[in-house]
Amino acid sequence: MDDLIADFVAESREMLEALGGEIVAWEANPDDRARLDSIFRFVHTVKGNCGFFEFPRLEALSHAAEDALADVRAGRRQPDVPLVSAVLAIIDRIGEMIAIIERGEKLPEGDDSGLIEALEPGAEGAAAPAAAAVAELARGAAPRTIRLSVGLLDRVMSTVSDMVLARNELARRLRETSTDVSVDGAFERLSSIIAEMRDAITRTRMQRIENLFVALPRMVRDLSAELGKQVLVDIEGGDVELDREMIEMIRDPLTHIIRNAVDHGIEGPAERLKAGKREIGILSVSARQSGNQILIDIQDDGRGIDGKKLVAKALDVGLLERDDAAKLTPREQLALIFEAGLSTAKEVTAISGRGVGMDVVRSNVERIGGIVEVDSVPGEGTRMTLRVPLTLTIIPALTVSIGSHHFAIPRSAIVEIVRANGESVTLDTLGGSGVATIRGKRVPEVALADILGLKSEMPENERNLVVLRPAGGDVYALAVERIHDHEELVVKPAAPQVMATGLYAGTTLADDGSPILLFDPAGLAEVGGVKLETQDRTARVADGPSTMAAQAVSVLLFRGLDGGRRALRLGVVDRIEEVPVSAIKPGAGQLRVQLGEAILPLAGVNADLGDEKVRVFRLNDGVHEIGYAFREVIDLSTIESDVIPAENPGEISAVTLIAGEPAELVDAHWLFSNHLGTAAGKPSEQPLCRLPSGDPWMQNLLRPIVESVGYRVVGDEHDGEADLVITSERKAAAKAGRTIVLRAEPEAAGAKDDSIYRYDRAGLLMALKSAGSGRRK
Repeated sequence: MDDLIADFVAESREMLEALGGEIVAWEANPDDRARLDSIFRFVHTVKGNCGFFEFPRLEALSHAAEDALADVRAGRRQPDVPLVSAVLAIIDRIGEMIAIIERGEKLPEGDDSGLIEALEPGAEGAAAPAAAAVAELARGAAPRTIRLSVGLLDRVMSTVSDMVLARNELARRLRETSTDVSVDGAFERLSSIIAEMRDAITRTRMQRIENLFVALPRMVRDLSAELGKQVLVDIEGGDVELDREMIEMIRDPLTHIIRNAVDHGIEGPAERLKAGKREIGILSVSARQSGNQILIDIQDDGRGIDGKKLVAKALDVGLLERDDAAKLTPREQLALIFEAGLSTAKEVTAISGRGVGMDVVRSNVERIGGIVEVDSVPGEGTRMTLRVPLTLTIIPALTVSIGSHHFAIPRSAIVEIVRANGESVTLDTLGGSGVATIRGKRVPEVALADILGLKSEMPENERNLVVLRPAGGDVYALAVERIHDHEELVVKPAAPQVMATGLYAGTTLADDGSPILLFDPAGLAEVGGVKLETQDRTARVADGPSTMAAQAVSVLLFRGLDGGRRALRLGVVDRIEEVPVSAIKPGAGQLRVQLGEAILPLAGVNADLGDEKVRVFRLNDGVHEIGYAFREVIDLSTIESDVIPAENPGEISAVTLIAGEPAELVDAHWLFSNHLGTAAGKPSEQPLCRLPSGDPWMQNLLRPIVESVGYRVVGDEHDGEADLVITSERKAAAKAGRTIVLRAEPEAAGAKDDSIYRYDRAGLLMALKSAGSGRRK
């Protein structure tokens, strides 16, 4: 709301300043229609805004002036001197009040009846000094806001990006020649200024997502009244900032999802009472930032979505074969909601039923590099999650090459990277199309060199395969020659002729100034002849429950500060930062690093930091962040060999072969436990432990601990009985057998709370071993 008021003040200032000359001219010539129209537009705008912000005094004044001026414009009244004076007096008073609002003060109580009565025909009002409102504003505080076009900001951002590239080129030249200390010092200062300028310009594009949420309560209220329902809206996270252009692009998809939730998600009062619910339905809308993504959750407590009905509908319309439908997991059943024209709504209304148009919602979100996820329990409700990039201009990407040609691929679309000559990878040709079999899983394969018509010197069996999943869930493998570094790129629109190919999402520049094109993964598949929708569904169900996603463990391979070859699960790495050594200092008993406005615990410092800059992983468990220092990224890869666990718990949990060479596996759970929480031969028949498939913390941080004790981990899709269930939901625990309940808070809720703090490593290991000793036979 503060931002909206600031916009109102800025707009009123601009209009008053532009109106200054018009007021003087209209006082001299009341018959001037153009100036009359300008003054009318000002009071009309102020009246509309005041009704929204609940400024009753301002609204009453502007409403009275608008009525009087409307009579003049309609010819029902002549603009005599008393009327002009009365209007000027009201504009003066409006200017005074806007100045008070700008200073953050509350509008004082007052009686404006005299000013309003002076507008009546025949009334005598004291003439106000011309342009007094503008003079009052000029005596107030200096303007704190300014309106700029997004196009101008984009031009400034582009110029700053070019400055960064020029700085990098200058840095290389300085390293190649001998310079004195004064030149090096001046260059470092210049680098610091450019970095601050780039950060500041980037922030000018950001806007609080509250501006997107502010209209939702009114919309839900109107829809509820139209449908005869009672719905309470709960909104959180309005202070999260998002790219201004991104806010506009997700407005329509968000509106569509909310309209569906109110129309066909939340039941009517009678139906809710019959189901044992409160008459009033709850619709929760929340936003939060996770690394370089914004997550917007829309959750209702309505009737939910029945996946089996979606499957039945898909069979009726011929979208699925019966054999394939039987193999779909619950999550894959719900994903059918995004198929065009597929809906289980009993009736279609003007507001639209859940499922109608969801394919359009998905395509709109995909167009900006986002993802739509759905999770639902029949009878309990539905949660839709929009995952969108923080900004349209800066995205994390992986650089690949064919010969001397370099390209970038958005990291959000990368599932894993494997080598074509690995033991678990085979390449074949079926029906003239390439097929890659990765750990028994078949996916379409297409060579980047063939798509672009480039000559490749590397033999086919030595190429790298980048497994891509464009937003929407389709999987295919892209063969490239070499994999380079992961970095954040400033993306700009490419030339129209380039974009017309359908292969690219934009262009960027490397540090040496050479252009790099950013691929559109979906466009690559289309040009390469991969039929995504058909192939993806077949690939997911073709080989039974042993899916690639269940077996693959994607890791980020890197070198530590001591030169050691190590790997981290990709799911816990949010982004890579580069910071000066001066940003790393001891504090509160441990080493910490300043990353922007955040101060995070720092791990991985096992060698000298040097005297320039250090690269840092930002690790995220969904709630907290810590930093991890390293020297360089080697590759994105997967764990394909046996894992040898460490004898004692610590930063390194195990060692394995990755790309044919030994690598130590970093234990992310131990890192978070050590910095944030309590310090803390497989059997012939492994016990089963069920973990929630959709919980990133469980899968990325807890799963390695569970597996190290000897359990085989299964997900929600496992239909059989499990020896142990680990959950954070007490309701789910009550329905299960042997269960461990984890809580996010260090302290228990009461004496009867037998849950375990999720970073109590010792307690977790004891509970796991205890559960294992008493497992089913």
